[in-house]
Amino acid sequence: MRLFVGLGNPGSKYENNRHNIGFMAVDEIIRRHNFLPGQKRWQALTFEGRMSSEKILVLKPQTFVNESGRSVGEAMRFFKLNPADVVVFYDELDVAFGKVKAKLGGGSAGHNGIKSIAAHIGPDFERVRLGIGHPGDKARVHGHVLGDFAKAELDQRDDMISAVAAEAEWMASGDRARFLTEVAGRINPPRPGSGKGSDSSVPDSSVIDKKPQPAKQPVQANKDRQGADDTGGGVMAGALKALADKLKGEK
Repeated sequence: MRLFVGLGNPGSKYENNRHNIGFMAVDEIIRRHNFLPGQKRWQALTFEGRMSSEKILVLKPQTFVNESGRSVGEAMRFFKLNPADVVVFYDELDVAFGKVKAKLGGGSAGHNGIKSIAAHIGPDFERVRLGIGHPGDKARVHGHVLGDFAKAELDQRDDMISAVAAEAEWMASGDRARFLTEVAGRINPPRPGSGKGSDSSVPDSSVIDKKPQPAKQPVQANKDRQGADDTGGGVMAGALKALADKLKGEK
């Protein structure tokens, strides 16, 4: 069994915040994989289903992000799970917007939800880091994280969430590397091959205007002209010779 945890803050005022992308990701997993309707247990909304022959419990802590560890710790102890059986989906400032990274263990990188979970179950749990990008200025981080996604970001956000949900079965089976490969392939599908094809920017050679070439004269016409030239030259030579002979006779 695995415990999939989405991080976010409860309540409609937060539901479109970047900080709630963990909730958005597990909501799409629940929808796509037909999980059973949720109930409230362990200070969380819970949903049960199966993926890759594994039983999965999705947990959405209702304690606010900073206290997520209380809920995760209770559920993990109830099912007698190990930290490595826990997969947490959450927002990551240090990952470019629209990108996904995953790892086992590590530090919190300043994320209070991750810090809380580590305090309750230890650091050695799986993390799926959903990139929300950094605003570039430390003073703007709080507003960025707790701000809603911009309208122009929604398609890219949804592509990321859809890819994670579609390939979550690899995390269910413990294959993190395959998960990352398949997610990357969905977010950035390979471009079509650059084989020979039509290019509207290059004119077809069959319709390129070519410089007109002078028409070739028919072979017979050339021969006829040559013959006429030869005949004219012979008559003139004969006349000159007759004149020379006449002049000699008069001396």
